[in-house]
Amino acid sequence: MTMATRANDRPSTLDLEHVRTIATGIRRRVLDHVIANDGGYLSQACSSAELLGTLYGGAVRLAPLSAPLPARDFMGVPGPAGAPSGTGAAFHGPPGPDLDRLIISPAHYALVVYAALIEVGRLEESALDRFNVDGSTVEMIGAEHSPGFETTTGSLSQALSTAGGIALARRMRGETGRTIVMMSDGELQEGQTWEAFSALVHHGLHTVRAVIDVNAQQCDGPMDTVMRIEPIAERIRAFGLEVDEVDGHDVAALATALTRDVQAPQVVLARTDPAHGVPLLEERHPVLHYLRFTSSAERDRYVAFRDELAGEVR
Repeated sequence: MTMATRANDRPSTLDLEHVRTIATGIRRRVLDHVIANDGGYLSQACSSAELLGTLYGGAVRLAPLSAPLPARDFMGVPGPAGAPSGTGAAFHGPPGPDLDRLIISPAHYALVVYAALIEVGRLEESALDRFNVDGSTVEMIGAEHSPGFETTTGSLSQALSTAGGIALARRMRGETGRTIVMMSDGELQEGQTWEAFSALVHHGLHTVRAVIDVNAQQCDGPMDTVMRIEPIAERIRAFGLEVDEVDGHDVAALATALTRDVQAPQVVLARTDPAHGVPLLEERHPVLHYLRFTSSAERDRYVAFRDELAGEVR
């Protein structure tokens, strides 16, 4: 299977340079956080920065906010009186019948999502000071109360099913907005994902679009050593969905795939490099899922790399 297709000549309404700036900011902000905290989910930022930059940079139609929102305190878990009010969807703006809903599935991408929200002015920059702190909603593993998350997605693959239910309810209410799900490729090892694909096609939910970060990595190492999922595109098409396979670091290709007209539920396979933009990560191959510095010397190398990047933008 080829790595990816490039964008075609179809023009995009997105400001692609702005999207690239968002993606660069996401990657650098996460790198800063990882250095300051001696660890973090850096490879997810490397692989998905352009993907999230494209989504938050205009491919998803969200209501604007007048100013970045602060991260709220944790309000408690559901109990006899019901669930505490409010979810992380507030950072996506007020809902509207013609607006999109963005559902984040891989909860361990939370730091990258927070960085994206900060870059586009939806989350206060100071929110990262409360990352993984008791009493904060800025969780290491995102939940329904975390900025940018409106559902708790559990282990893997629950968000696609949730998105199908949301899209079906929206259609029954006469709403025209899309329901877009950001996923990771590890979710294709889960049976629930394939059941959800079947349900989406059965109900004709062509307003559902799933964009998958195909970085071929998971916590136990390379995907093909844990459980092979290829050929992904052929398998998904066999379920009746439309599939676009693109270079996940090509924002023009991503924008074209995410904004084109479709006649069935759509999956965008964004093939990515989990060390894109931070080549030092390649030294940890084949296990890239989580970065924890093994020595002060290794951390110093990342600091030097970060400072070199900072010098390039001055």
